[in-house]
Amino acid sequence: MSEVAAGHPDVVVIGAGIVGAACAHELAAQGLDVMVIERAGAGGGVTAAGMGHIVVMDDTPAEFALSAWSRSLWLELAPRLDASHAFVRCGTLWIAADEEELTLAHERQRALQGAGVACSMLDARQLREAEPGLRDDLVGGMIVHDDAVAYAPTVAAWLLAQPTHDRMKRPIRCRTNTHATHVDHAGVHLAGGEIVATGAVLMANGLQAAELMPRLPLQAKKGHLLITDRYPGTIRHQILELGYIKSAHNTSGTSVAFNVQPRPTGQVLIGSSRQLDSTDPAVEPAILARMLQRAAHFMPQLPALNAIRAWTGFRPATLDGMPLIGPAAHFAQDHGHPSMWLAMGHEGLGVTTALGTAKLIAAQMLGRSAAIDATPYLPARFTDEGTAHA
Repeated sequence: MSEVAAGHPDVVVIGAGIVGAACAHELAAQGLDVMVIERAGAGGGVTAAGMGHIVVMDDTPAEFALSAWSRSLWLELAPRLDASHAFVRCGTLWIAADEEELTLAHERQRALQGAGVACSMLDARQLREAEPGLRDDLVGGMIVHDDAVAYAPTVAAWLLAQPTHDRMKRPIRCRTNTHATHVDHAGVHLAGGEIVATGAVLMANGLQAAELMPRLPLQAKKGHLLITDRYPGTIRHQILELGYIKSAHNTSGTSVAFNVQPRPTGQVLIGSSRQLDSTDPAVEPAILARMLQRAAHFMPQLPALNAIRAWTGFRPATLDGMPLIGPAAHFAQDHGHPSMWLAMGHEGLGVTTALGTAKLIAAQMLGRSAAIDATPYLPARFTDEGTAHA
């Protein structure tokens, strides 16, 4: 027999990754009573598997608007973070292997600078000075000065634990190791029969949301990462090849691209790969070898570093590359709560865009305006024909 839980939160957030934690924090800051339900621990899942890169991306105007705004929110938050959050404003160095890529870098630099993003071009000599470990024949690159990295799992836990606002009714209630089995008009049903009645439900649990809402237009993009032992000073910036942009938006098959990150520990985090043809979480030696070969192509000394761990994760991607941020009524229909919302599908930009996503969700729920237009991210943009899984 089902038992209705005591208390009636204004919002139940399902998922305690960086996006769910940021949304819960923002909603509580706006005075709402918030409960978070997470099947594992805070900051796990895709959040724990990612690189934690906070980067302005501009493949589309909507991607730029959300990532640039969100990065500014991260920079505002940064002074409150401590060493456990590993926030470092290291900048992103986009490297050009030939004149064609250098021309692309110039175009991006002009566009970003015109939009108010601090970035500079580097010639071949300046590139070698910035990152001596890069191979000698690279022709130049572009640096985006205020991009950063953070350790998202600890930030997620911190956001959930923070006092947020004088108007907050009570601290965020977090129920970890708790499995939501389905959602209906009565509330969120938990394994064991308990029902949490609530004013609204926000789904921020990525690919796991398909268990509760099967019609979501999400697909899994598998990625590999590898981390080395401690080698302080090996690299100074997040470094990516300009070809990363193309590979990141592949809609089929497998791709790899050079992407390395310095950690405050002195370790080097090496990526990246994308697969749309695998749902197996195991590390695949052939894919890992391709990824490392690509990294060594740009930084010849990397194979000499001692690797200590490799892992995989599954990025939740939508069919058009934009996240789902807004009302979920189009997908809920016969198996949902009267007030259901989505914050998911950020693919590799979940950490970057978490804080902006939280602001957009809170504004929509409360009928307020936000700093950017929410239209490109609304789930309702998908028609019935567009909701099939790829």
